[in-house]
Amino acid sequence: MTQTQSDPHTPTGGEDTGQRLAVLKAELDQFNEQQQLLFSQHVPVTELVEARADCIDQLLRHLWPQFGLDQRDDLSLVAVGGYGRGELHPLSDVDILLLSATPLDNHTGKQISEFLTLLWDLRLEVGHSVRTIEECINIGLEDLTVATNLQEARLLCGSEDSFLQLQDQVNSGKFWPSEAFYRAKVEEQRIRHARYHDTTYNLEPDIKSSPGGLRDIHTLSWVARRHFGATNLLEMSRFGFLTDAEYRELYECQASLWRIRFALHSELKRYDNRLTFEHQASVAQKLGYTGEGNKPVEMMMKEFYRTLRRVAELNKMLLQLFDQAILKNGDTLTTVDLDEDFRLVGNLIEARKPALFQARPETILDMFLHIAGNSDIDGISAPTLRQLRTARRRLNRFLVDIPEAREKFMALVRQPNALNKAFRLMHRHGVLAAYLPQWSQIVGQMQFDLFHVYTVDEHSVRLLKHMNKFSDPANRELHPICCEVYPRIQKKELLILAAIFHDIAKGRGGDHSELGADDAYNFCINHGLSRPEANLVTWLVKNHLLMSVTAQRRDIYDPDVITEFAKTVRDEERLDYLICLTVADICATNQELWNSWKRTLLAELYYSSQKALRRGLENPPDVRERIRHNQQMASALLRSQGFSQREVDVLWQRFKADYFLRHTHQQIAWHAEALLKHENPDEPLILISKKPTRGGTEVFVYSRDKAKLFAIVVAELDKKNLSVHDAQIMTSKDGYTLDTFMVLDPNGDPLTDNRRATVRDDLIHALDTMVSVRRNKRPPRKLRHFNVKTQVDFLPTKTGKKTMMELVALDMPGLLARIGSVFADLNVSLQAAKITTIGERAEDFFILVNEEGQQLTPAQESALKAALIERIDDAT
Repeated sequence: MTQTQSDPHTPTGGEDTGQRLAVLKAELDQFNEQQQLLFSQHVPVTELVEARADCIDQLLRHLWPQFGLDQRDDLSLVAVGGYGRGELHPLSDVDILLLSATPLDNHTGKQISEFLTLLWDLRLEVGHSVRTIEECINIGLEDLTVATNLQEARLLCGSEDSFLQLQDQVNSGKFWPSEAFYRAKVEEQRIRHARYHDTTYNLEPDIKSSPGGLRDIHTLSWVARRHFGATNLLEMSRFGFLTDAEYRELYECQASLWRIRFALHSELKRYDNRLTFEHQASVAQKLGYTGEGNKPVEMMMKEFYRTLRRVAELNKMLLQLFDQAILKNGDTLTTVDLDEDFRLVGNLIEARKPALFQARPETILDMFLHIAGNSDIDGISAPTLRQLRTARRRLNRFLVDIPEAREKFMALVRQPNALNKAFRLMHRHGVLAAYLPQWSQIVGQMQFDLFHVYTVDEHSVRLLKHMNKFSDPANRELHPICCEVYPRIQKKELLILAAIFHDIAKGRGGDHSELGADDAYNFCINHGLSRPEANLVTWLVKNHLLMSVTAQRRDIYDPDVITEFAKTVRDEERLDYLICLTVADICATNQELWNSWKRTLLAELYYSSQKALRRGLENPPDVRERIRHNQQMASALLRSQGFSQREVDVLWQRFKADYFLRHTHQQIAWHAEALLKHENPDEPLILISKKPTRGGTEVFVYSRDKAKLFAIVVAELDKKNLSVHDAQIMTSKDGYTLDTFMVLDPNGDPLTDNRRATVRDDLIHALDTMVSVRRNKRPPRKLRHFNVKTQVDFLPTKTGKKTMMELVALDMPGLLARIGSVFADLNVSLQAAKITTIGERAEDFFILVNEEGQQLTPAQESALKAALIERIDDAT
């Protein structure tokens, strides 16, 4: 018995079942504890996984005769699946086949049932099947999973003759010919990858099934076993379909994934291979990662994602080689020479010389220039990919340090179709990391939050992909401004460089926008760009968050906010570049982020800023003229509906000037029509827009102003599962609210027609009673594993008339209602709010005044900050 193995001794047949069970459980528990200890002592995981399989082998062999199963001559106990490969993780299923040459009698069936019952009583996760040889073959012909498991069958004990009969039929040419098996396995992998959106970079990846996971290694083994008879990775290398370096890399990747899976299984009670937020921190700790805050998780996930990428690349390359060897597709492909270095073989580009990239590394960029310029090229041939991988490993400097490579890289950036395919393939095959040292640092760099769905490198490549969509008129409905602006941008290469560098400094500490801007400037100068061009790229990197922050977290209907933003942008050229970068950045961060609400906000900011720049920043807008314009337009609409000018004037005399400044004339007319028809002023009036307004649904609340009214409204909306994204909180001169809330459903869409009446009636009831029973909703599972520190900051203002406050907190159910109740308790009046959810974080902006209608005093700010932090933290 080795150090990593244990033999659960079986008691003699005279001992009763209960005692036998207790002894076996104790010995299995001892074995599990021993494995955990050895894992913590860094014993190679391969030894532990194999030792666990060996331990179960010994247990089953000991139990087999205890139930008289050795008395039947044609009965075999066979390990299949992962257990058949001799691999068992702590929670892996023990998959066994009870195989017989002929159907079993009732007595044997009862013995097998008792045998399996004991295994289940031992808390083993046993997957079993009881079949004859004929049944195995028939079912295997129909079911690919069964056929695959039979390939990995391993005799544990019992009839060797029955097992060999099964093996003979499984290995025959009639049972899943290698061509059919290969095609089926490739299709199976394609479907599996699609379930994970064809990316290795999922927030909660599956160690086994995600692209680049253990299943991708298994697929290679299964295909190699079926066609070549190779039973493991080492044998694959001996057949010549894996180089020694590729064998070592796959073996190393498998061991890395096994370590993470072993650690995960050690943390779980039930079988699962998903590396969820709930367990990422504990798994990182068990694997020995250390650091402050989320650093251990980010370090572990960075290594994990890099491993997945390596496996995915090897999988793609080797399957292509198998395709040529098994299907003989390479024999009939047309070959066309592209130049002295490259040719097109079918639809794949191939190097014409075996050591081209090692002799002249800059030709790697030539290959991608061909890919960018030739739509017939779909990818890279396996021999060339193998050559690229070898050259990449042997580079003694980054490609950026080669002058010829710099010229080719800039030619690629300027190639009109480079965004279609070339950059995506350069990222997938490690060329961007081989070119730029800064890019190599962000490969696999994740952030432990719900906002950033992808790693930093994957996000940046997806940004380029989204930017490319702006050149297609078919996307005009989704991206109207960008599809208008992007085609007229003269130097798109500057936008592409800004996209490459915008997040390149993440993970280094410090402000990534500042650090990335410095990197971008040096890159531009070293690549022959002029100083004005370098300055533009630098400005875009430094300010790539400016537009989204301003649109989503500032009051863009305040002329001062527009003027300040326009001063930072300075000219329309920068504005055009910035809108394209901003929209692509949002879309590439999280596919659920882009909606009509954000599209409308950014459009309003863009056009308002464009107008300010064209007017000249030295000529600020005339606020009084804007108010008069809105009133005149609204008045005309109302008169056309039969209202007299006097009726309108009497109503509007109750409203403050700010109301007419912050609403469109259509909104003003809509409100006024309903108010003029509203018979009882003591009853609340609720209006809900029938058509989407600025991408959301507008809820207008008119009521006698009362304490906690804001808290009541937002609590009621929360009960309806509606999220508030914007709020304009106003009161008339005679003490009535004129509040507007912009709401979206959980999918980011406006309210559906069939819900408007219910929402309106329930809001009226809540305002009549001033009671909204808060639902004690538990935070979603994903939120429970994040610790967002509540922060309250007060921003400086130019006028000193109002207080601007930013609040960051965990985005829990009922958060806005709690905030509103604090405002009411401290007699703080809310005038406007911008509500932004970024993953698990709420980042909200409020404009406040005290009960005298003035800016909060330092003492009032301090009290408000303390009360908010206490109320929010108590709820979490």
